[in-house]
Amino acid sequence: MTKELRLGDSGEAVRDLHRRLVSRGYSPFAGDVFDEITDDAVRSFQTERGLRVDGIIGRQTFSALVESGLALGDRMLYLHQPLLRGDDVLDLQHRMNALGFAAGPEDGIFGPLTHHALLDFQLAAGLPVDGICGDTSVAELSRVGARAAGSAAGLREREGLRQEHPGLLGRRLYIAASPEMTNLGDHVIRGLIQAGATGILDGIGAEDSATAQAANRFEADFALILRPGDYRCAYFASPRHESVMGRAVAEAIHGQLAELLVGDTGVHGKTLAVLRETSMPTVVCELIAPGDAAATQQLATQIGEISRAIVKALREVLESNS
Repeated sequence: MTKELRLGDSGEAVRDLHRRLVSRGYSPFAGDVFDEITDDAVRSFQTERGLRVDGIIGRQTFSALVESGLALGDRMLYLHQPLLRGDDVLDLQHRMNALGFAAGPEDGIFGPLTHHALLDFQLAAGLPVDGICGDTSVAELSRVGARAAGSAAGLREREGLRQEHPGLLGRRLYIAASPEMTNLGDHVIRGLIQAGATGILDGIGAEDSATAQAANRFEADFALILRPGDYRCAYFASPRHESVMGRAVAEAIHGQLAELLVGDTGVHGKTLAVLRETSMPTVVCELIAPGDAAATQQLATQIGEISRAIVKALREVLESNS
């Protein structure tokens, strides 16, 4: 898409948006105007998909609309650059995880873990081992069915952290902070390094995807994003999968900060790009509202207490899973 769509816009792009929403089960729309009915439908879709609920069709919401229209079997799936994304990939990951083939987090992104899981499945099923999920592989997946309830991806995530590093010693922790959170991020990373971790403090990228790519390049074991926003603590969660470690850390940080900060918005499972696209458990902490000067000042005066609370929460969870 070339520009954001919001309340009051009109034209062919809005007509296309209406068609996509109707195909997802929303009631038909009249004309090509982004009115209150469209706004309500967009907000409902954003809520359903775990996106930021603002009624605006930006890049993430538009991508989610496109991805939600893809069912397993609609196209061939394989390892490709840029990585293929969609609900068809999500369905494939869910089916393979349920069968015991480690496809990784069920995030709807066809990455290396999903590729290797598909190869293993094809080998076990006696199919051509080509790493392409086409009609034959889909038919075999449907025939075999899910012999195990739910997904083991979350348990594998926690077990992987437990086996790789005892406690914080040697863990690679990535922290990205917005300009107004840089001082807090510096306090947090120093506290974690003192506890034995290896860490880096980075700036936040222009887009969530850029921040996720930076964390992946660092090969972090855990990532923490500090920035202004609407969510006190957010972790990755989709309708079929959630980050077990992400949720545990988000809840621990939320608990530690409950008595220190006002305006609590709780803990949220979301599919924000920075949560979905990182290859490690990640938590977003949005501790102040954008542009709130009073909250920014409070953060500055309590920076020692707040940073210690965050470090304590991280240690409690990461060390308890060692």
